[in-house]
Amino acid sequence: MKQNLTVQLETETIRKAKVLAARRSISVSRLVADELERLVGEDERYQAAEREALAHLETGFHLGGGRLPSREELHER
Repeated sequence: MKQNLTVQLETETIRKAKVLAARRSISVSRLVADELERLVGEDERYQAAEREALAHLETGFHLGGGRLPSREELHER
């Protein structure tokens, strides 16, 4: 479902946005909507990557090798 959003911008910003939108053959509304969707998607991907990285830190990584010797085994004389 689409919904309208009202924003206030500086006059110069609006003028530049109109020029940019015209160069891309889209409306200012579409320009703003596309950029907001891109930002939200980027943030969602970042959050997912962060959750995945934290999960890897919790479980750790198997780096190969076998069982580590105990302290007693290391210090046998």
